[in-house]
Amino acid sequence: MATHKSAIKRARQNTVRNLRNKSNRTRVKSVIKKVRASISEKSSDKAKIELTAAIPIIQKAAQKGAIHRKSASRKISRLTRQVNAISAS
Repeated sequence: MATHKSAIKRARQNTVRNLRNKSNRTRVKSVIKKVRASISEKSSDKAKIELTAAIPIIQKAAQKGAIHRKSASRKISRLTRQVNAISAS
């Protein structure tokens, strides 16, 4: 347990940031699941709508530092490829 005044403040900041990041990561996972569900249903229109809603959420999580920017880019890229694949077929 922290005993110095600065260490106590740092621990308090860490818990607040941890909760905020966890919330953002959970939100990202939820929107990805929605897109993947649409893809598995082979519903291209619904998948495109879900993807356009998911991209800004993923980018914002990366911008805030909840997930790494390259991880966000990879997630967006893979989802886009999957949506385009069902649209083509």
